[in-house]
Amino acid sequence: MRDIFKNGTSLLFRKQTGILSAAFVIMATYSLSYIVGLFKSRLLISHFFGTAAAQLDVYYAALVIPDTIFQLLVIGSLSAAFIPAFTRYLKENEPTAWKMAAATMNLVLVVFMVICSVVFLLATPLARLIAPGFSPVQIVMMSNLLRIMLGAQLFFSVSGFLTGVIQSHQRFLIPAMAPVAYNLGIIGGILFLSPMWGIYGPAAGMVIGAILHMAVQLPLAYKLGFRFMPIFNLKLPGVKEVAKLMPPRALALGIDQIEQFVAVTLASMLSAGSLSLLNVARLVYTIPTLLFGSTIGQAALPTLSQLSAQKNPELFRQTLSNAFHQVAFLAMPVSVLLIVLRIPIIRIVFGASTFPWPATLLAGKTLGVLAISASFYATMQLIIRGFYALHDTKTPLFVGLAAAIFDAVLSVIGVWVLNLGIVGIALALTATAILETSVLSVLLYKRISSTGYFGEIVIPLVKMVSISLVTGFGLWLPMRLLDQFIFDTTRTLPLIALTLITSIFGMTVYMGLSYLFKVEQLGAFINLIKRVRQWRQIISPPTTEPLIIPAPDQN
Repeated sequence: MRDIFKNGTSLLFRKQTGILSAAFVIMATYSLSYIVGLFKSRLLISHFFGTAAAQLDVYYAALVIPDTIFQLLVIGSLSAAFIPAFTRYLKENEPTAWKMAAATMNLVLVVFMVICSVVFLLATPLARLIAPGFSPVQIVMMSNLLRIMLGAQLFFSVSGFLTGVIQSHQRFLIPAMAPVAYNLGIIGGILFLSPMWGIYGPAAGMVIGAILHMAVQLPLAYKLGFRFMPIFNLKLPGVKEVAKLMPPRALALGIDQIEQFVAVTLASMLSAGSLSLLNVARLVYTIPTLLFGSTIGQAALPTLSQLSAQKNPELFRQTLSNAFHQVAFLAMPVSVLLIVLRIPIIRIVFGASTFPWPATLLAGKTLGVLAISASFYATMQLIIRGFYALHDTKTPLFVGLAAAIFDAVLSVIGVWVLNLGIVGIALALTATAILETSVLSVLLYKRISSTGYFGEIVIPLVKMVSISLVTGFGLWLPMRLLDQFIFDTTRTLPLIALTLITSIFGMTVYMGLSYLFKVEQLGAFINLIKRVRQWRQIISPPTTEPLIIPAPDQN
C-alpha cells in the first residue's frame, strides 16, 4: 500500500514523453475540470438566471475584457513564443533558459500591470463601449465586476508562466489540474459569498480560484528549477526571440477575441438572458475542443517544437498528421452527439426546472448550430500550434484577421437583418470556424507537403465524415423511439437514461463502422484504452515512451 501511495504521488510529477499519453493525462484532468466547470455554471444559472438574468448577462460581459488581456499577453507569449524557445534553451543551456524564463515573465507582468491599471481607471467608459444595450445600473455593475476580475488575471499571469515551464518539461498532469482548483474557487464564491454579495460573489471567487490555480503549480515548478529573479534584460538570449514572436501571436489572439466582443455587443441589445443562453450553448459546444483539440495540441507543441528545431521535416509531418487525425477521430462523433441530443443535454446539464422551456429550446437550437463546427474548431487548435512550432505566427494572424471581419459582418446580418437573435451569432461563429480551419489547413499542408501527403490527410477524413453522418442517424433513431415509447423525459432520471442509452448506441455504431472501414485511428484509441486498464503499470515508475504517436495497430 505504501508503494502504491508513493508511486501514485510520483504520477503527479511524472514526465509524459508520448504525445497521445500526454494528451490522455491532460484529457482526463480536463474532463474533471469540465465537470466541475459545468457544476459551477449550473450553480450560476440556478442562482441568477431566473429573476436576475440581467445580472448574469453583466457577469459574462464583464469577463470578456480581463480574459482578453490575459489571452493577449500571457497565452500569446506562451504558446507561440515562450514554450518553443524555452524548450530549445533547456537542451542547449539550462541556466540561460531559467534566466530567460524569469526575464520574460517579468516583462509580461510589467506590461500586464500597466494595461490593467488603465482598464481599471477606464472601466465605466469601456463597459458602455462594449455593452451599449445595458442600462445605467448594469453599466455600473459591469464596471465593478470588471475591476474585481482584473485581480484574478494578475495571479493567472504568474500561473500561466508556471504552466509553460512545467509543460516544457513534458509534465502535463499538474497544469491540467489547476483549472479544477480555479473552478472550485468560483463555486466557493457562489455558495458562500453570493448570499451576501450577490453577483459579486462569483467574481470574488474568481480571484480565490486564480490564487489556487497558481498555488497548485508552484511546488512542481520550483522542483523543476524555476526561481523568481528580478531580471529585466531584453538582451538575454531567448528574450529577444520571445519579444519578436509574441506581437503577431498576441494580435492573432486579439483578433480571435473580436468575436467575443461582437457577441457581447449584439447580445446586450437583445432581451435579458440572451448573453447567458449564448454562453450556455458555447460552454457545451466546446467539449470536443477542450477534451481533444486543446489537449492533443498542448501535448504536441513541445514535441513539434523539438522536431522543428532538429530540422526533421518528415518526422514533423508524420507527428502532426497522426495528431490531426486523432483529434478528428475523437471530435467528430462528439460533435454529432451534441447536434442530435442538444435538447436533452441542455436539460440535464442546466436543469429542466431552472430553464423555462422556451429558453431550453433557444439554447438547444443555438448549441445545434454551433456543434456543426465543433470538430473544425477542435482541429484548428492543433493546426495553429503546427504553425507556431515552425516559428510562423504571421499566417494565423492574417487568416484570423480575415475570419474576424467575416464573423463580425455575418453576426450583424444574423441579428439585425435576419432577426435571428443569438442563433444568428451562432451561425456566424460556425461559418467562421469552418472557413478559418479549412484555410489554415491548406496553408499548413503547403508548408509541410510531400508526395502523397494530400491523400494521406484527406482519405481518412472522408472516412470519418461518412461514418459520422451514419452515426448521426444511429443516434437520432433510438432517441426518437425511446422518447416516444419508453421514457417519460419530463423527469430527470428517465432523461439521463435516454441520453446514456442513445449515446452508447451511437458510439457503438461509430466504432463498429470505424473497424469495418479500417480507420487507422481506432487502433491507436484501442491501444490507449488497453493501457489505461493496466492501472498497476500506470502507478508504477515510468518507462521511456516513443516521442511521437505510435503507429496504430492494424489488427
